[in-house]
Order: sequence, then C-alpha cells, then structure tokens
Amino acid sequence: MSGPQPSDLTHFDDQGHAHMVDVGAKPVTDRIATAEGRIVMTAATLGLITQGRAKKGDVLGVARLAGIMAAKKTSDLIPLCHPLPITKVAVDLVPDDTLPGVRVTATVKTAGVTGVEMEALTAVSVACLTVYDMLKAVEKGMQIEGIRLLLKDGGKSGLYEAKA
Repeated sequence: MSGPQPSDLTHFDDQGHAHMVDVGAKPVTDRIATAEGRIVMTAATLGLITQGRAKKGDVLGVARLAGIMAAKKTSDLIPLCHPLPITKVAVDLVPDDTLPGVRVTATVKTAGVTGVEMEALTAVSVACLTVYDMLKAVEKGMQIEGIRLLLKDGGKSGLYEAKA
C-alpha cells in the first residue's frame, strides 16, 4: 500500500510552496467535527479540581472558555487555516478517576465551504493546556495525551469516524 502522494497535499502548489487553498468555488454545506484529548495527573491534583480547591479557581470552567475562544481563533494560530463563521462550539471536560485526570471533548459546527477539524483539535489542545496552566504550581509532570479527531462530517469527503 502506498502512502499519500505530493499531489494529495492541498496546501502546496506545483512548485512545493505552501499556500492557502482556494475554497471559493466549493458549495456551502453543514459541517461538524469532534475531537478528544486528556490530561493525566495524580489523584491528589485531580482532587483539587473535583473538590473545588484549586488556588486559581474553577479549573474546568476556565478551561472550557479557553477551548471555546481557541476554536474561534484557530485561523490566527494555524497559518493556512481559513477564518470560519463558526455556529457552535461545545467543550466538555470530565474528571476521570481511572486516568486519573480530565477527558476533554470539543465539537465545532459551521455552515461553510471548509471543515472545522482544526477548530475542534485546537479547542481540545488549548483546554488541556489551560488545565495544565492552572495546576502547574502543584504538579509540573502532568501529561497531555491522545489528542485526535473523532468525527468529521460535511463537504466532499463526507463522514469520517475514528476507530475506537
């Protein structure tokens, strides 16, 4: 099985130079993407979150807002992403004693000419980074893991769902 060919990489022109893809002729369709990730920490650090004892305040609430804001700013952070009219961003942070840590999921929607995968991935990444920032004074060894696209739908390529 052969891998992707250079011609499959839409962010490069015929000379191999990076460029922003022209999506002007593409039809507007409803698009959705969901991404996930997690931040792993000690049970004691997780207890600061679940018991509301973190010195910086509501860790999950602040991280949720940071994730939403990040989705809206993705085109400012990723050079070749198009600015999009996002219609919805939902970021869920769930404490999980089995990690121990926090599982993060973000879903982004738009009606547009290009997908919102990067926005969902950025939301998860920044939400995890915010949890880290708010708790780093008590645990510098936390690990951000497993950031990946779970689902995308809409547009020419249709539905993608990650394997479990």
